[in-house]
Amino acid sequence: MSARAALRRTWVLVLAVVVVTVAAGVGLGLWATGGDGGGPAGASQDTAAGPSPTPTPSPSPTRWYPLSKAPRTIPAVRSHTPARGPGWKPEKGLRVVVSDGDLADEGRLLAGELGMAYAGEAADVRAGDVRLALSGDEGADPESYTMTVRGGRVTISGPADAGVFYGTRTLKQEVRRGGTAPEGVVRDEPAKPVRGLMVDIARKHFTAAWIEDRVRELGDLKFNQLGLHFSDDQGFRIESDSHPEVVSRDRLTKAQVRRIVALAAQRHITVVPEIDSPGHLGAVIDAHPELQLRSAAGLAPRGAIDISKPASAEIVDDLLKEYVELFPGAEWHLGGDEYRALMVSSPAATYPQLAAAARKAHGPGATVADLTTGWLNDRAATVRALGRTPRAWNDGFFRGTSVRPADDLQVAYWTGKEIGARPPAEYLGAGRKLVNYNDEFLYYVLGQPLTFVYPTGQRIYERWTPLVVRGTQAVPSKYDDQILGGSLAVWGDLPNSQTQAQVAAGIRMPLRATVQKLWDPREPALSWTEFRALADRLG
Repeated sequence: MSARAALRRTWVLVLAVVVVTVAAGVGLGLWATGGDGGGPAGASQDTAAGPSPTPTPSPSPTRWYPLSKAPRTIPAVRSHTPARGPGWKPEKGLRVVVSDGDLADEGRLLAGELGMAYAGEAADVRAGDVRLALSGDEGADPESYTMTVRGGRVTISGPADAGVFYGTRTLKQEVRRGGTAPEGVVRDEPAKPVRGLMVDIARKHFTAAWIEDRVRELGDLKFNQLGLHFSDDQGFRIESDSHPEVVSRDRLTKAQVRRIVALAAQRHITVVPEIDSPGHLGAVIDAHPELQLRSAAGLAPRGAIDISKPASAEIVDDLLKEYVELFPGAEWHLGGDEYRALMVSSPAATYPQLAAAARKAHGPGATVADLTTGWLNDRAATVRALGRTPRAWNDGFFRGTSVRPADDLQVAYWTGKEIGARPPAEYLGAGRKLVNYNDEFLYYVLGQPLTFVYPTGQRIYERWTPLVVRGTQAVPSKYDDQILGGSLAVWGDLPNSQTQAQVAAGIRMPLRATVQKLWDPREPALSWTEFRALADRLG
């Protein structure tokens, strides 16, 4: 072979190598050195031939990654700054560490869920670590958090442990079923401070195990309140030391309730109890028939206690005081709705003893509505003295009374259909804070009595926001700050209509749609079909 031919053959081989290399580069992405955010600095490209025996003068190149995409979670994160890199996946042997002992519960829970080791307050830094930290930002929303995925590690920080916990929920969802937490920075916080589920355990007995399952579900979805309506006409469902005679056979023990409350606290959920009065007290009246309200004609409306009798206030206050120790959260629901004495055309003529008591307590012009408002204020004073913030149903507030409901009573707005109910703007215009229980969207009433229809996740997702308090119309946005949030409500009107399992399945998508709108009321980025598919993937 001539020298010219040999040289030509050599150049052809070189050109072929260059073409193959470029083609491979196009297929795999461009190359960039470590340190540009594209991967761990100094990482080597995998080759079939193994490491070259001759060291190169510059760091080995690492693969170039496309910009990451925002994680898909429920509720959706509010902000994600993309970055280039491989992201993060949990592996056996990796660690969860904390920068503050106050985050030990969050750290242990996450480590157990992801199959990792909990290393406590470790100061060293290792590849693959998840580090939980308090940011010390006192002015920030305590439920906010920042999650950074970079360099093969994850850092979740927040001004309080609640925010850090929510960051761990985001990470858990991201890596669900073998997924990867995308590279970049998530900055997230809820729009509303009240995100709840209320369960009527009085009409339908729910087991402690079922309630605990809901607590775990709520925690993973970043809900922060669980309401337990445990006293009504059909049952009183938590054991009592002060009045054991009122308690139903099927009930929760105090030990079971303590476990529920402790599990909820671990997941930053406040359990909000409700002993409804002066209506819905049938279980108490069954044990104390002398407290039954009776009309001038001798009729006894179901569940209505006679609030003209001092003994009525005494027994209700006994129960309120007893259960404060069991429920250490800041909120207490007093009920106040559907008092039968105010659901007749002439309360004073029908119940003259109530009219006489009203005049004695509040002056010659006082009405039965004044007496009822005074009752609600007295119960609010009882729980306020015990360090609780009172809440009452909106139809327990009455227009035109000389007795004004206590200023700190939160309005639990559920309907505009009941006698005494007023448009939401009247409460908001008076400066009251309100929690949205809109029965048009958020009421899951077993058996669908009257005009109730089981709510659907799609309808909530596409048509409801926290501003839609009554019916389908939104209140003016100027009231947004007064609307603390909202709650899905499960009512046991026809308790045998569904099993516990059917209730859990029925509220599954409504819960997810509700928390999406409470976390971020803006129009969601995903269509309903995409949102439902995501819920199915996340489990």
